[in-house]
Order: sequence, then C-alpha cells, then structure tokens
Amino acid sequence: MITSTQNSKVKEIRDLQAHSKARRAQQAFVVEGVRLCEEALEASWGVRYCLYSPDLTGRGMELVNTLNEKGVEAESAAEHVIKAASETKTPQGIVMVLDAASQPLPSAAEFVLVLDQIGDPGNVGSLLRTAAAAGVQAVLASSGSVDLFSPKVIRSGMGAHFRLPVATLPAEEIIETCQGWDVQLWASVMEQGIPFTQAALGQPAALIVGSEAEGVGEELLQAAKKMHIPMPGGSESLNAAAAGAILIYEAVRQRSQ
Repeated sequence: MITSTQNSKVKEIRDLQAHSKARRAQQAFVVEGVRLCEEALEASWGVRYCLYSPDLTGRGMELVNTLNEKGVEAESAAEHVIKAASETKTPQGIVMVLDAASQPLPSAAEFVLVLDQIGDPGNVGSLLRTAAAAGVQAVLASSGSVDLFSPKVIRSGMGAHFRLPVATLPAEEIIETCQGWDVQLWASVMEQGIPFTQAALGQPAALIVGSEAEGVGEELLQAAKKMHIPMPGGSESLNAAAAGAILIYEAVRQRSQ
C-alpha cells in the first residue's frame, strides 16, 4: 500500500492533473471515480496504472479486479494519498492514468461540432457530453480552446471522450478538415445571418460555437455561413454550453425529418 504523498506515482498524477504541458509531454491524462473508470475500460482505453482506496465500493473493486486480470498495475493507497492525488473535493477512491490517444477522426463525417477559443472547461465538457448524446461524429477545437483532457473537462464530459473523436487543431486545419469532409461550416454569431431554425443544419454541417466573450474568430467566421439564436427576452448572449446544445439539437431535429 502507498502511504506517502511523495510517492512517484502520486507526484506524477498531481502533475498530470495540474499541467497541460505534463499531459502533452507524457501523452497521458487522469480520470477519477468509478463511472469514468468504467467508461474507460468499456472503451478498451489504454490504462497505465491505477491507485485505489482499500475501502472502495464493491462496484469499484470489480474494476480493480478487471485491471488485475488484464495485467494492469493497480495499487492500493491510503485515504490521505488518494485525496492528495485527486483533483476533486470528495474523491471516490479510484484514480487511473490513461493514454492520451483520442478516438481517431473519421474518414468521412456529416455532423460536426467546432469549438472556437472556448476557455471554460465546464462549458467544453458539457458540449462534449451533449455532442456524444446527440450523435455528433467529431468535435474539433481551435488551438485557443481549453485543453480537452484537463480534469474539469474530463469530469464535465462524463465519458464523452471515450465515445467521441476529438481533436485540437489550428483554425486553418479545422477549415481544411471540414472541406475534406464536404460539410458546410455554420457559425453562431450575435444578430447576424439567418435564424438558426432556417439554417440547413440537416445537411452535412459543422456547427461553430465561439466563446461567450469573444465569439467566433475571424478566420473561421470568414469560412462559414452565419446564423444566430433569436433572443426575444433581450439577453445579450447565452453561455457556450447552452448555445451549443440548442444548435446541436436543432440539427438533430432537422436530420430526423
């Protein structure tokens, strides 16, 4: 059992939790909690090692047993060690370090979400979760967006990373990728373009959602058709997660007709 917070694995987990630079350098990220760990195993994701509390729930111990059967190192750790390694206030007693290789982008796609310079990890995670639920085939994030594998994005995504191809690319490559898929870029903007219900989102489309503060960047904006979400109540804007959900499910509605 690991009893010291100075253990090398604990230090590595804390580094991966705290720094995107460490995640990029080591090509790894961290998931916490039984449900996310289950999602990773169900997706046959590469697991490097696991730390778990001896008083883990029966459901959690089933995960540990599965890891042992697969030959993955799973080591028990004292409660204060798990707490030190965790990024949450109330740890669930299990932490796994995973390979940072995402699902590969598809060779063809017709329902795509583009996140442009969205910095709030909660919004990005919520958008990934919505996209996965709605059947979006790929999510592309511009280089100015938050790290898609940061702890808060992972938690908010609730397993979307294991079911949905995601990639962070420069805006120019996002445009080229969408052109290769032959999908129309549609940018959500304030009071410009047509109402989103009139946009042809049932056709092959890439929906661009920008940050609440800055909106969609100029490079992507120039390559896209424009639409807006009418706000008869007089609000200036919606947060990115809410706006994205509205657009995604309008596309689902149109595609089901």
